[in-house]
Amino acid sequence: MKCIATELPGVVIIEPTVHGDERGFFYESFNQARFAAAGIDTTFVQTNVSRSQRGVLRGLHYQWPNPQGKLVSVLDGEVYDVAVDIRPDSPTFSKSVAVMLSGENKRHLWIAPGFAHGFCVVSEQATFTYQCTSLYDPAADAAIRWNDARFALDWPISDPQLSQKDRKAPFFDEVPRERLPDYVP
Repeated sequence: MKCIATELPGVVIIEPTVHGDERGFFYESFNQARFAAAGIDTTFVQTNVSRSQRGVLRGLHYQWPNPQGKLVSVLDGEVYDVAVDIRPDSPTFSKSVAVMLSGENKRHLWIAPGFAHGFCVVSEQATFTYQCTSLYDPAADAAIRWNDARFALDWPISDPQLSQKDRKAPFFDEVPRERLPDYVP
C-alpha cells in the first residue's frame, strides 16, 4: 500500500495494492500491521456503510467528546470527500483536505479523531464505507454547516440534497468551545 501525506497531519490518503486479472481484483482494505508500520496504529470497533444518490451531501460531522477516527472508502461510485481541522488550538485549524474516492481508484482516506468529515456524491450513486475507532455516541454527535464560509470548501455541487440534521447544523462560530475537539500534539 502507498500512503500519501496531506497538508493536515492526521489525514492520509491510502492507495492499496490491487491485484487484478481477467477474473476481477483483490486488495486489502485494512491490515493492522501494515497500517501501524505506516504510523496509523489504531483499532476499529464499528464499520458503517451508506448508499446515496448523485447530489447527496453528508457532513460536516464529528463527535465530541468521544471522537472517532475514520478510515473511509467507496465501494461503488464516486464521492468528493472532505476532512476539516476544527480543533481551535491546532496549527492547521480551519484547513481542509479534499480527495476524490471511487470504486475505480480504490483510494481510502484516514481521518484521525478530532476532524470534521463530509462527502458529496458525484456519480449516479455511491456506496460508502467507513471504519470507526470508537462507537457512535448520540450524545457526542455533532455537525457544522457544510457551506460555512470560514472553511471555504469548494464542493463540486451548489444545491446538495441534505438531511434535516445537516440543513440545520450550526456554523462554526455558533458552536460552544466545549463542543469542539481538543488539539493533542
